[in-house]
Amino acid sequence: MTSSSAASPAATNNTPNLTVRRKRERQSFDPAVLEQILAEGLIAHVAMVRDGMPIVLPYLYGTGDLGDGRGTQLLLHGSTGGGLFLDAGTEGVPVSVGITHLDGLVYARSLHDSSANYRSAMIYGCAQPVPLDLRRRALWIVGEHLMPGRRAEVREMTEREVAATQVLAVPLDHVSVKVRCAGTGETADDGEDHGVWAGVLPLSTCAGEPIVSGLSDADAAVPPSVAGLVRTLDGRAGASRAAQVAGSL
Repeated sequence: MTSSSAASPAATNNTPNLTVRRKRERQSFDPAVLEQILAEGLIAHVAMVRDGMPIVLPYLYGTGDLGDGRGTQLLLHGSTGGGLFLDAGTEGVPVSVGITHLDGLVYARSLHDSSANYRSAMIYGCAQPVPLDLRRRALWIVGEHLMPGRRAEVREMTEREVAATQVLAVPLDHVSVKVRCAGTGETADDGEDHGVWAGVLPLSTCAGEPIVSGLSDADAAVPPSVAGLVRTLDGRAGASRAAQVAGSL
């Protein structure tokens, strides 16, 4: 991922202006912030125009380098018969992709002053089909993003499975990142009733107890990939809470 991925929001002849207009101090130009948002996300909401109407659809995704000289790209997973994938044809289709983490709800002493802590990335670009010779690699990248370590525990994909699945690649050249990680913004002399509770309710994605398949052998143990993801999600939740505590001080 290049530094320009989070640092070039200005409009060009072919891209919209991605500069934040309100709360500009929340816009981040740090590539590491974008990388973390992408790494921790699971769902990408993809906006497009179809038959003259704007629509938004959710997609599973991953990020990685296909070795095609384009560097790290956002990889959208779907079927060869999916609408967006048919729209892309061979030339690609313009899309706007949103990935958001809601890290906390900020309870102020009025609804007007209440807010949310979040991290968001908006990516604009042309979603292009991944060539067949790179598709298997792209699918493994998406799989590793969603289920780290699972590849070592399962069989290889068949040629038929690869042929039935498609991946669209979106470059990370035009991205706008916005972050809020703070408390209520209160002051001792704000005139509010400080007997009313105010603060931050942290929110995070956590894993429940794994549910075994009905056809799994009775002695089939929960694999390392599942246990590892549980630990990862718990760790992210703790880190997010710690960041919000620090931001509230």
